Amino acid sequence: MQNLISIRSVEDILPAYRGTPIESLIVYHNFEGVPEKYERAEILVGMCMDNRKHLHIPDNFAYIIRSGGANLKYSEFKVSYAIGVGGVRYIALIGHNHCGMVNLASRRDEFIKGLIETAGWKKETAEEHFLQFAPLFEIGNESNFIITETIRLRKRYPKVTIAPLLYLVEDNKLYFIDEN
Repeated sequence: MQNLISIRSVEDILPAYRGTPIESLIVYHNFEGVPEKYERAEILVGMCMDNRKHLHIPDNFAYIIRSGGANLKYSEFKVSYAIGVGGVRYIALIGHNHCGMVNLASRRDEFIKGLIETAGWKKETAEEHFLQFAPLFEIGNESNFIITETIRLRKRYPKVTIAPLLYLVEDNKLYFIDEN
């Protein structure tokens, strides 16, 4: 993934995010920062539902929405709630490499077979379900999707600071996605 910016020290945090809850998120997760006590959420984290990812953050620090591919399009009311009621002014949008929402068509047979064997669905129902929803949840390339989703959310919530990040499952670290 060539468009990632490594965060090996606090000095590597991009200037736009220093002194913000986005910096705190990175310090907690990448550098095992000493957690403060939080009475309310400082940030909204949108991340994939993938079970290989776990953030090291303190209690009450973040609202977290987990959705396939970190796609918040169908969770937008929850995003609005975190902003409107929760007062959140920062969002970390975190994709990850090796995401199952990439190239969903290649997993069609596995998906259908799993619904038949595990959920007891009929083959036709499982096929129809895949055909109806796979196009809505396919994200293409992980980094490109996160950038596109970041741009979409910035237009929707212009006063909210949004950081595009990628979680590498090989080292369990967060990286900035280069927007240029």
